[in-house]
Amino acid sequence: MQQDRLGLSLTTQSDQAAAAYRAAMDLLLSAWPGALEGFDAAIAADPGFALAHIARARVLQMQSRIPEARASAALAHAALPGATVREAAHVAILARLLEGDAPGATRAAEQHLAEHPRDTLILALLLGAFGLYAFSGRADHDQARVDVCERLAAHYVGDWWFEGYRGWSLTESGAREEGLRHTENALALRPRNANAAHAMAHARFDRGETDEGRRFLDAFLPDYPINAALNGHLAWHQSLFALEQDDLPAALALYEARLRPAISTAPPLNTMTDAVSLLWRIRMRADAPSLPWEDVAHYAGTRFAQPGLPFADIHMAMAEALSGRGDALAQRIEALDALLAAGRLPAGAAVPAMCRGIAAFAENRYDDAAAILVPILPDVVRIGGSGAQRDMILDTAIAACLRAGREAAAKGILRRRLQER
Repeated sequence: MQQDRLGLSLTTQSDQAAAAYRAAMDLLLSAWPGALEGFDAAIAADPGFALAHIARARVLQMQSRIPEARASAALAHAALPGATVREAAHVAILARLLEGDAPGATRAAEQHLAEHPRDTLILALLLGAFGLYAFSGRADHDQARVDVCERLAAHYVGDWWFEGYRGWSLTESGAREEGLRHTENALALRPRNANAAHAMAHARFDRGETDEGRRFLDAFLPDYPINAALNGHLAWHQSLFALEQDDLPAALALYEARLRPAISTAPPLNTMTDAVSLLWRIRMRADAPSLPWEDVAHYAGTRFAQPGLPFADIHMAMAEALSGRGDALAQRIEALDALLAAGRLPAGAAVPAMCRGIAAFAENRYDDAAAILVPILPDVVRIGGSGAQRDMILDTAIAACLRAGREAAAKGILRRRLQER
């Protein structure tokens, strides 16, 4: 019987297909290039290998190649006769997510993991800054990730992938010492693991260890392929470390060399949000130069014009506000209000409010921006993403308060933020 990376059975008679699937899964879980080609090799060795087809669909979905992903999912369904119950459920969960039913996929994944805790790809759907928990609209998604990791930890002893995500989840929840320990262990087990490197960047940033974080990425990035999924995002983290040290030239150089949409090889959501958030952070500085908002807004507008993904909407508001697309931003806010009224915006009223606050800040209406943003700061977590990404909203609120003469409010926000670190 063929088995996956943790011993679960695979319905294929081909040793070559099983080996290619295992190798490709390791590449996918470490955010290393070659996963798609690896699943293609597994399918070439066994065209009826359902799990290889659905894993291929997941990679394509992560790259926003949705029609191709759906075609692969259809092939996975067609190959299910003869597969195990576990494999059929695995395919159904991933297909459900691909069709846009994130709440249903979340419930199904949780039920599936109760019976099959070592089904790694299904667990991976729940985790991460763009995972099902993060984009659920829940205010407790950081803790939800920790809870599922702790509940399943006994099934992943010594597993390099799990150690990395457990470390990141703990760091995001505020357990930074324990998070760093698991993250360091993950990298010791598999140094060529970009997901663990990402967790390390977060650990250093959240601990205020800027020098250590910058040195780590300086060492890791040269050996991480430029076309890899997280290459640009790790460069974004490097730019944050540079800004923390007031090294604006380094941050701008990283944008030009790695982050601007014209050259980024990252998935579209990463490309857009990383570029926008870095430019916005630079724009808030007193020494901010002229910035290429039009390029970013054009890229973003061709991919994220439709409102409804709050993490994207917040970044789109910034791009639209600073590129002269006020009408588009007004339409986005109106659409978000309509989704909220229809009960279809799980992240709640804070999402259109954040967009309004961003618009006010961009128009130099700092008192209005502060009045909008400060009361909703406790709900910023509901847009998803990571703490480092959401810090941008806190920074905007602080800057608005200072420029509006609300120094006491600014100090209160900053004090709470420093205490959390």
